Amino acid sequence: MPIGIQSILAVGLGALIGSLAPSAGEQMKILGDVFLNLVQVVVLPLVFPLIVLGIARMESVKKVGRIAGKAILYFELVTTVILLIAVGLAKLTGIGKGAPVEGADAKDLDGMSQGIDFHELVLHAVPKNIFAAFGEGNLLGAIVFALLVGVAMAAIGEKSTPFAAVLESVAAVMFKVVGYVIRVAPLGVLGFISYDVAYYGFGNLRSLLGFIAVVYAGLAVVVGVLFPLIAALYRIRYVELLKSIGGLAGIAFVTRSSESVLAPLMGKLEAFGVSRSTTSFVVPLGYSFNTDGSVLYQAAALVFLANAYGADTSLPALLLMVGVLVILSKGMAGVASASIVVLIAAGNSIGLPAEGIALLLGVDFIVDMARTGVNVIGNSLAAAVVDSSENRREAKRGRHETPAEHRVTVLEKEPAQ
Repeated sequence: MPIGIQSILAVGLGALIGSLAPSAGEQMKILGDVFLNLVQVVVLPLVFPLIVLGIARMESVKKVGRIAGKAILYFELVTTVILLIAVGLAKLTGIGKGAPVEGADAKDLDGMSQGIDFHELVLHAVPKNIFAAFGEGNLLGAIVFALLVGVAMAAIGEKSTPFAAVLESVAAVMFKVVGYVIRVAPLGVLGFISYDVAYYGFGNLRSLLGFIAVVYAGLAVVVGVLFPLIAALYRIRYVELLKSIGGLAGIAFVTRSSESVLAPLMGKLEAFGVSRSTTSFVVPLGYSFNTDGSVLYQAAALVFLANAYGADTSLPALLLMVGVLVILSKGMAGVASASIVVLIAAGNSIGLPAEGIALLLGVDFIVDMARTGVNVIGNSLAAAVVDSSENRREAKRGRHETPAEHRVTVLEKEPAQ
């Protein structure tokens, strides 16, 4: 039976268990936790060698910088447009007016950070001990270290060949392990859905249906309108891309973890036609800086809370919200419950109380599924866009070569006689 069908059946069975036997449903969370642990234990051992090899095989350090620059520029532009879409939809629909914020309990937020420390973020990206960073699952730190190792390998040339062979072997083994782990994904789905339904229930659904509907509508606009426009601009086969990664986006949707599909996602993108060097660098980077679904949720949530508390929602105030989120959403890397933490920090910065955010926690698992799935699609498209841009650049360079330059290039590629 295809794994997608197994996961759908697991969703139905999990919802049934969570509804009819809540105590058993809560205990089944261990299945989801075991699945996520299996995923997380293999992510860095796979991502690290792929990034190193991808960078080492680029023609120059200049190309590494160019790809990084393109990726970050893309992330900034797209997330800003998504924030504007979310704020516009939320303002247009007036979500949050009359919401029962007085019934929210701020104790639900105990233990969560009340802000984001950018000083800590920088130190997080440049760890003093790479083995400790691996042990903590510090993806951003691993990316930075892999970047340095890849550049060093490119600089020393043939001397790095034995190390490259070892990394190739490690990556191949890890891909095989990922294949084994993905086979048990439906059990993880069963555990998470059973727990979510049993623990959260559906009590807050009625009062927050408008908020859920706006978030889902916004995500539908992003996936169904914005992403296809970007794909058309770069001549990317968007429907085929969705077909290629759809199953993985579905697993991310029900497990509420984009990390659960990071490793197989890179394999799918490579099969789709995106170069390994681009995929290995852009996708992990996007997991830290390109959370399309999450920023849309945060923007809609801020407008919801502003309406609920009767705060200013004029155009300047809404643009201030967008500006705050553009900055704070880039500090999400390595932060637990990242969307909620950013929401708390953004709410504090514009004077919204935490109690309202606590109200949204009751339906967070419902919107979290959708925003996680969209994060996976957004990062896949980002990798395809950067790769397409690089291919166009190479094609343009080829057309502008003089006949003499072309002959030199051909002679260099021909084997010695």
